[in-house]
Amino acid sequence: MLSTNKPLSPAQKTMVFVLSMSLFGLSDLVTELIPQPEFGPIELNIPYFAFIPLVLAILFSPLHAALGAALGELIFGDLLMGDFGGLSELEGFLQLFVGMYIAGLLVRNVKNKSLIVFACLVGVGIEQLLGFLTDVAKVWVGVEDFEAVEGLPQSVVIVEGIEFLYEWIVAGVLVGLLPVLYLVPRLHGKIEPLLGMRPRTPEDAPRIGGGRGWRWFAGVVGAGVAAGAIAIVTEMDFNPGEWEAAFAEDLGSGYVWLMIGAAALLGLATFLIAMAGAKKSPPKAG
Repeated sequence: MLSTNKPLSPAQKTMVFVLSMSLFGLSDLVTELIPQPEFGPIELNIPYFAFIPLVLAILFSPLHAALGAALGELIFGDLLMGDFGGLSELEGFLQLFVGMYIAGLLVRNVKNKSLIVFACLVGVGIEQLLGFLTDVAKVWVGVEDFEAVEGLPQSVVIVEGIEFLYEWIVAGVLVGLLPVLYLVPRLHGKIEPLLGMRPRTPEDAPRIGGGRGWRWFAGVVGAGVAAGAIAIVTEMDFNPGEWEAAFAEDLGSGYVWLMIGAAALLGLATFLIAMAGAKKSPPKAG
């Protein structure tokens, strides 16, 4: 029987990080090609394919899967597309990281489907809630104009609330929970040995806050507050690092496909390298 108490090695953590970064970056690019109809101030789209970081966070390392996904969106979805928002990008980075990290921490028993459902809904819900609160705060503080109903500034709560529920259902359920419930049972115990890892069990799953729950909670709240503060500051014409290039727009959808190919190759190369390393040093029976 395989021993499950050995934590991931630095190389394995790096593999999870790069795999999450490339796969989520790939999915973020795919959303660029999907039509996004608008109904008044509400935009109907797929926010992101949440199942990718959720599956990796549940099966492997919550920290490295969450960091990889957040950085993948930043690099492939923004920087390489020639539309980098500078300091304001940290808002979305922190929100996505916090949501996916919490989701991975909540699932201690990978075989517990009820826990997986709870974790997926909470993780995506927190990410979307932080965005909702930030958007509302920007209007109420006065750094952003928004009146969906003329003369009724409070309408921002209604409009942003509808968008929050829509994106929570789409990202959290349709392209989050449902794929996760299908993939996790089928991958658990099968994909880990291919990559030289041992399946995650309740005994070796990371604990929230390492036993110091209040520190973990303070860290989550701090990240949310930081994201909101960054959003407010950048709306006040202070956004260092903002960068926009014309080459991506000039090349059109062909450039998007080029970046999709690059992200796919990076993910495939990472997977193949991990498999090669697993064949040389397979997990030892304990």
